[in-house]
Amino acid sequence: MDRHRPHLWEGEWWYEQLLRRAVAEEALKTQVLRFVDVFPMLQDEDAIVSHFRDYFGGEELSLLPRRIGTALASSALTRPVLAHLVQRSVLEVGQRFIAGRTAQEAVPVLEKLHADGLGFSLDLLGEATVSEAEADEYQARYLELLDTLDRVVRAWPANPALDEAPWGTVPRLNVSIKLTSLYSQFNSAAPDDTGERVRERIRPIMRRAVEAGAFVNVDMEQYEHKELTLRILRDLLAEQELVSYPHVGVALQTYLFETLDDLRGLAEFAKARGAPLTIRLVKGAYWDEERIVNSQHGWPVPVFESKAETDANFERCTEALLDAYPHLLPAFGTHNARSVAHAMVSARQRGLPPRALEFQLLYGMAEALQAAIASYERVRIYTPVGELIPGMGYLVRRLLENASSQSWLFELFEERAPIPELLAPPAVTPAAGPPSAAIPRVRPTDVPGPFRNVPDTAFHTTRERQDFAFAIEQLRARLPETCDPLVAGDYVKSSDRQPSVNPACPDEVICDVGQADDDLTRQAIEAARQAFPAWRDRSARERAQVLFDAAAIMRRERHDLAAIEVLEEAKSWREADADVSESIDYLEYYAREAVALGDPQELLSLPGEYNDYRYQPRGVAAIISPWNFPLAIPCGMFTAALVTGNTVILKPASPAPRIAARLIEILCRAGAPPGVVQFLPGPGGALGATLVEHPDVDMIAFTGSREVGLWIVEKAGQTKEGQRGIKKIIAEMGGKNAIIVDDDADLDQAVLGIVKSAFGYAGQKCSACSRVIALDAIYDRLLSRVVEATRSLRVGPAEDPAVFVPPVITDEAKAGIERYIEIGRGEASVLFEGTPPEDGGYYVAPTIFGEVDPQAVIAQEEIFGPVLAVLRASSVEEAIEIAVDTPYALTGSFYSRSGSHIELARQRFRVGNLYINRGCTGAMVARQPFGGFAMSGIGSKAGGPDYLRQFMEPRTVTENTMRHGFAPTQKPPLPNP
Repeated sequence: MDRHRPHLWEGEWWYEQLLRRAVAEEALKTQVLRFVDVFPMLQDEDAIVSHFRDYFGGEELSLLPRRIGTALASSALTRPVLAHLVQRSVLEVGQRFIAGRTAQEAVPVLEKLHADGLGFSLDLLGEATVSEAEADEYQARYLELLDTLDRVVRAWPANPALDEAPWGTVPRLNVSIKLTSLYSQFNSAAPDDTGERVRERIRPIMRRAVEAGAFVNVDMEQYEHKELTLRILRDLLAEQELVSYPHVGVALQTYLFETLDDLRGLAEFAKARGAPLTIRLVKGAYWDEERIVNSQHGWPVPVFESKAETDANFERCTEALLDAYPHLLPAFGTHNARSVAHAMVSARQRGLPPRALEFQLLYGMAEALQAAIASYERVRIYTPVGELIPGMGYLVRRLLENASSQSWLFELFEERAPIPELLAPPAVTPAAGPPSAAIPRVRPTDVPGPFRNVPDTAFHTTRERQDFAFAIEQLRARLPETCDPLVAGDYVKSSDRQPSVNPACPDEVICDVGQADDDLTRQAIEAARQAFPAWRDRSARERAQVLFDAAAIMRRERHDLAAIEVLEEAKSWREADADVSESIDYLEYYAREAVALGDPQELLSLPGEYNDYRYQPRGVAAIISPWNFPLAIPCGMFTAALVTGNTVILKPASPAPRIAARLIEILCRAGAPPGVVQFLPGPGGALGATLVEHPDVDMIAFTGSREVGLWIVEKAGQTKEGQRGIKKIIAEMGGKNAIIVDDDADLDQAVLGIVKSAFGYAGQKCSACSRVIALDAIYDRLLSRVVEATRSLRVGPAEDPAVFVPPVITDEAKAGIERYIEIGRGEASVLFEGTPPEDGGYYVAPTIFGEVDPQAVIAQEEIFGPVLAVLRASSVEEAIEIAVDTPYALTGSFYSRSGSHIELARQRFRVGNLYINRGCTGAMVARQPFGGFAMSGIGSKAGGPDYLRQFMEPRTVTENTMRHGFAPTQKPPLPNP
C-alpha cells in the first residue's frame, strides 16, 4: 500500500522507528518502553538528554542515525535541539493514543468520531489510586465527565447505524471505569469491605448514568482482581435501582483460562436478572504482567502462553457469547481481522440480526480496519482521556501491543504475510486449554530437587479465604492453648505460668505458658551436650530428611500456623501467611544446602597426596528469637543449627511462645531425637544470661535489639572456666532503613512501596522503612501523596483482612513508640498523625514527620513502630550520604528510572539488602539473602549460600597415598556407611 514516508523531524517518523525496530530488537524495545515510561517526569532539557543517553547511548541501541545522534548529544548548542525533538516526538506518540487531558478537551475528537460513523467509550486514565482522596477525585471526574458529555452528545444529529440496535436504543454516551480506582484499599482478601466501599463510590456514577441514559462498562484489570470485580458487578446490578438497567457491561479477557466459565456464569446471571448485560470480549492487556507476577508468587500462571492459544480461546468465547444472545450482548475488542471475521460469520450462522454486534477498537490504532468494519457492524472506539503522567501505564501497554512480533497489525503494516495467511485459523497444536491438573505448573517442593520458594496463599480465591477464616475460627474455639518447656525429650510442667495474649484484645489469652527457670536451662544444656555426639555423627542426608518432613507438615498445617500468628502476634492475614511460607522455604533450602555441604570437597591434590575439606558441627547452639517474625526467624536460625549437626535450644520471645512451641512440636514429629531439640519459654533476662554465659554452649544465634545483641557479644567473649572453645555469635540487631526517591521516579510505585514498607505490620520489622529521603523537585508532591495514602489505611485487629495497620505487640512497645513520637514533635513538623481505635488494644496509629534533620533522634534511632521521618536532599549524591549516615546498614530502597543514578546507588548505598524500585521489606529465601552489617549485626545472610557455614567448623584432611613408591591414580575410597 502506497503511503507517505515521514521525515526525521516528524513525530510519525519516530513512531515508525519505535514500531519497526522494537519488534526486531528486544533490548531496544525494553529501553524504548522504559524511556516512554519515565518521560513525563523529566522536567528540563538536561534531564531529557541525560535520560536519552542513558537509555540509547550504546551504539547497539541507537535510535537515531549514529552521526546525527552523536552530534546532537555531544554539543551544548545542539542538546536543546535533541531535547526539543525528543519531547515533541514522545508527546506526539502520546497524543496518538490519548484523546485529550479532559473530557472537554476530547470533545472535538469525539465529534469527529461520530461524524465518521464511530461511537466512543471514554476511559479516564488514572489506574493507581493510592489514597481515598484520589478515589474521591476519580469519582468526581467521572461525574463531571457524564455531565459534560451528556450535554454534548444530545446535540449530535441522529445516526441510526450508531444509535439503534435490534434490542433498542444504543446510548451515545459510553464510559469505561476501573473499580480499583474507586477504592485505594482495594483488597481481594477482604471482598466484603472492598465491595461495600466500591459500591458506595460507584452508586452516584451509576445514578447519573441512568439519568443521562449513558452506558457504563466495567474494565477488567489484573487476574488477582477478577473474581472480586465480577462479584461487585453482580451485587451492584442486583440492587433495586439498577436491577433492570440494561446499559451496563463488563470486559472479559480471553487470555485467561477461566473466561469461558465466567461467560457462562454471567449468562445465567443476566437471564435471572431479566436485563441484558453487555460483554466486551478482549484478549487482555496485562499478559506480561500476569506471567511475571504470578510466577514470582509461585502461583499457577492464569494465562495462555502463546498468542495462538489466546486467539483460539477468543473464538471459543465468541461462540459462547453469541449463544447467550440476547441475555448477553456481544462487543468484541480486537484488532485481529481473523477474530473480526470469525465473529461476523458465527453471528450469521446463529441467525443474529444485523447490527447485533459491536466491535470496539483502540483510539489511535487501525483506522483502516475501523472503517472496514463500520460498513458492516457498529464500531466503538475505546478513547482514553487524561494527563500524560497517569496515562503512561496505558500508553506503555499500547506500545507493547504494537511492538509485538506476533501482532496482526504489525504483520499487516510490514506486509510480511499475505492476507489469506493472516485470516487463517489460529495454529494451535494440541488444542488450547489450561494445563492438565496432573502436571502442576509450579513444581512441588516436598521432595528433594531444585529449590523453589513455596507459594503464598492466594487469598484472591474464595476457597483460600474461607479455609483461612475457618482456621482462625477453629483456633479461637480451642483457646487458651497450653505449652511447656521441652527438655531431654520430655515436657516439663511448670508451676510458674504466664499468658500470651492477643495484642488487639489483651483480655483474650492465646496460650497458658509454663516458664523455664535457671535450673531447667542448665538441665537442657546438659541434655544437649549428651545428645550431641550421636546427632553429629548422623549423615547430612539423615538430618536433612527431618527438615524435609517438617516442611511437609507445615504445608499441611499452614493455615493453622498462620492463624496463631494472627491472634498471638497480631500479624495480618498476608503477613502471617508469608511468615509460614518463609519458614517452609528455610526448611527446604537449608536441607538442600546441608546435603551439598555434607560431602567432603576435594582440594588441590598432587600425585601421592589427597586433600579434602569438610565441615563439622560446633556443638550446642542456643537460639534466642524475636516475636515479629515469630515462626520464620526461629525456624531459620534453629533448623540451620540443627541440620548442620548441632543440638539446639530455643528461647523464644515472651510475646510469641505458642507459635514457637508449634515449631518444636513439628520438628519432633518430623524425627528430631530427644535432647537434640529443646524448648525453653520464659523470662528473657534470666534464661538468656544462662544460655549466653554457660561454658557448654558453643554458639548463640540471636535476632533482636541492638542493646541486647551487643550485650550478648560482650558476655560471650568472656571465657568461662571449663569452656572448650570460643563462642560463635550470630546477631541481627535492627536497622534505620531509608527509601530514596529520585526526581524521575514513578511516584505511584514509590508511594505504595513507602506505605507498605513503613506501616506494614505497624512498622515492627527490622527491615521497615523509617526514613524517606526525597529530592527537592518531587518532595512536596511525593509527601502529599504519602500523607493521603497513609490517612487511607485501616487501623484495627489483624483478624480483619481489611486492616493494614494492626496493634503493636505489647503495652510496653506502645509506650516506647509514643515516647519517640513526643521526641519527634520537638524535632520536626507533624504532617500526619492517625487516630487509633479505642477498644483496649495496643494501637499506635501511623505518624509522619516532615522537614526532619538528618541528625535528629527520629532520623537516627530505631523506633520499631509506625513512625516515618521524611527528609530532603538536593541531589542523589546527597540523598545517599544521608541514607548511610546512621549506625545501621540493614536495608534500603532506591526509586529511580535513571540508569546512571541506579548504578550510583549500587555502588554507594551500602546496606545489606538494597532494593531498586521496590519497597525495602519482604526478602525471600534464596532470592534476597537477608542481613546487614555495621550495628545491624554480625554474621552471614539468612537464606543465602553462606549461612549454614557459620554453624560449622571447617577441617582439612590430608592423606599421603604413596606406598613404597606406588601411588593410586584415583582418590581413596570412602568407607561404607
